Amino acid sequence: SGLSQEAGSVEQLSLHCAEGSLEWLYPTGALRLRLAPRLPPTTAAVKGGSPRHVTACVKPTGTFRGAQLYLEREGVLELLLPETPRPRARCFSWLPQEKVALFLQATPHPDISRRIAAFRYELRGDWLARPALPAASLGAEGACRPCNDTEILMAICTSDFVVRGSIRSVSNDVELQESIIGVSATRIHRQKFPLFQAGGRPGRPMGSIRTPLRCGVKPGPGTFLFTGWLHFGEAWLSCAPRYRDFQRIYEGAQRARQNPCEFPVD
Repeated sequence: SGLSQEAGSVEQLSLHCAEGSLEWLYPTGALRLRLAPRLPPTTAAVKGGSPRHVTACVKPTGTFRGAQLYLEREGVLELLLPETPRPRARCFSWLPQEKVALFLQATPHPDISRRIAAFRYELRGDWLARPALPAASLGAEGACRPCNDTEILMAICTSDFVVRGSIRSVSNDVELQESIIGVSATRIHRQKFPLFQAGGRPGRPMGSIRTPLRCGVKPGPGTFLFTGWLHFGEAWLSCAPRYRDFQRIYEGAQRARQNPCEFPVD
């Protein structure tokens, strides 16, 4: 709470968790948030390497008021979230040896009405596979490119969800620049959280997966293998080959003994 801070003071905090949230009541002065995550395993770790970059994403609540959020990098401030921002995630990356922080600065107001500057954050090593997120700062040119065979094989081993199913609908959110793919699942191979649940036809779990609007996803027939990551509680698409193409890729890698993990193929 800013009520316990002196005007003009800067409170120093460290964010060590891979993900979490911060809520600042009655913002006064500023908060400097040092980013020092204890990183979970990534594909780089699986391959025996170390992350080349660290990635962070912040997403304001719909009631974010009373402050502005800046990225502090090498002493230079870059505005990430203005006061009353749109509820969109902002992501950025840095090298492990770089010193970065978030600087949350209270905005002056003549009254003392209740304001809350609150946001959720995620801190990760190299974002697994290609980051299909709505953030230009993450090299968005690759987000819509079809996965190659190696990326598909890695995705089935490391993704937060791997679901076989079909596209039942596609809707577009122009404000958030996101497409929402409605998926009817025939088999859930993996899901770390209950993203796909019964609710449609008997025995057919339903769920939704997001992807950037610029990718131009269209509904179409056929069975796909959807893989991806959980991002602020929502499923985001990574690789989605047609299932018959995945079978061919997997069986070819199996014959060459180049599979990074075992996967059940019908």
